[in-house]
This record gives sequence, C-alpha cells and structure tokens, in this order.
Amino acid sequence: MDELIDLALAEDLGAGDITAEAVVPRGARARARLEQKDDGAVAGLDVAAAVFRRLDPALDWHPHVAEGEWGPAGRLVAEVGGPAAAILAGERVALNFLARLSGVATLTARFVSAVAGTGTAILDTRKTTPGLRALEKRAVAAGGGRNHRAGLYDAVLVKENHAALAGGAGAAARAAVAYAAEHGLPVVVVECATLDEVDAALEAGAPRILLDNMALEDLREAVRRARGRAETEASGGVTLETARSIAETGVDYISVGALTHSAPALDLSLSVEPL
Repeated sequence: MDELIDLALAEDLGAGDITAEAVVPRGARARARLEQKDDGAVAGLDVAAAVFRRLDPALDWHPHVAEGEWGPAGRLVAEVGGPAAAILAGERVALNFLARLSGVATLTARFVSAVAGTGTAILDTRKTTPGLRALEKRAVAAGGGRNHRAGLYDAVLVKENHAALAGGAGAAARAAVAYAAEHGLPVVVVECATLDEVDAALEAGAPRILLDNMALEDLREAVRRARGRAETEASGGVTLETARSIAETGVDYISVGALTHSAPALDLSLSVEPL
C-alpha cells in the first residue's frame, strides 16, 4: 500500500504544492472535516489515514465511522489535524482513494441487500482497476460481499477459452480436477453456458459450476442437477434489478463484475478550518 500511495502522491504533488506555498502562512495549523455527500458505505479509511501520515507523521487522524458502515449524506466520516500544508497536500489523494473504495463498498452493499434472505452470497471478480485489486477486494468485503480468487495463481477457474483449447468443457473439467488434486489446490470452478456442459462438468467431478449468462429456467435446472454434487455460481450481466430473481433460483453464489468495474465513486468532501 505504501508504494501505491507514494505513486499517487508523486502524481499529484510533483515538486510540491505551489499554491499552498504561495498563500498558506508557514507553520499554519488546521483541522479538516471529511464528510460524505451521498448515502453509502465508507471504505478505505486506513488508506486515507496512511496518505496523510505519509506526508507528516504528526498529523492526527480520527475516524468517526467504522470500515464498511453505511450512513447518510452529511455524515462526518473523519477528522485530521495538524500542519495545514500537509493536510492540503494529501487532500485530493486521500479523497480519491476514499471515494473509489467507498463506491465499491456501497455498490456491494446494495447487491447484498438485494439478495438478503435467499442464502446466496455476492462475489467479486478480477475486473478490477490495475494496481488496486487488493484494495478493491477489501472494499467488497467491507460492503458485505465475498472475495473470489485473487488472481490466476490461487484457484483453477476453467472459462470458455480454456475449454475451447482443451477440447470442450468436459475435457477441460477433467484436466482441471486432476491438476488440482495433484497440486493440492482447494477450488476448481468450471464455467458452463449450457445444461449439457453442466452435466459434463459434474461428471468430471468439478466442485463448483459457474453458470454463465443462463436464463432463469436453465439456472433452476442446473441447480437441481448440481444439488449435492457441486456448488453453483451465476454470472453474466447481473444487475441490481435482476440479482434477486437469480438468487431465488437457488444458486450458492452470484459473481458481479460491476462491483469493481462500474461502481460510481461515493462523493466526499474535505473542509479546513484554521487552528
């Protein structure tokens, strides 16, 4: 996280904040209030704190909400006090991190609420901002979602392109299950677009079936066929309007790329008063 913060600060500050140098009295001290301007869940508080402390360890950061906590527009999120120039230098970078990660947490919380009571969990995907995956996945968790695999290295997930190269979903599933057993990998997920592919993946012993862009009727049938044999995960174009009907088919998981690739930023502001 420190390297990412350093890159963000270097991008914004360059050789220094020339406006603050021009107009802020040397040695001035201030207190700043961070407030949210929309309803939503806040995430990334530790990142924002780290931004300010990277600029001046003497800055005093005080959060007023918990990570992932939902709240209304106008809520006081945090305060930071100390040297005014350091607060101004970190303002935009801290807010950018907070806005992005809070947006992810907020959208995730909305999806989790949409499927509440169904027993279906909301998962993220690898459709993340380059360099921000770990932070965005933390924001998903703060919003009540669950994390799918972190990358290509920690779980076997057979998608349509793998199947095409391996000779079909069944052949790919058999190869994946054998590889995972040989290397002690805990999870094998096989993407299926048709019920025939579901049958092939189940016959191969895949422990989770990813049901890609299936109609609700096919989802229900796939869940019936997989019951007691494999977990089921629905994916493909899921929206807040469709999430509940998908969950009510009985799938164990719904993976939603929009949590990270399309989450709108949560609007926040920082106002400074001199001490």
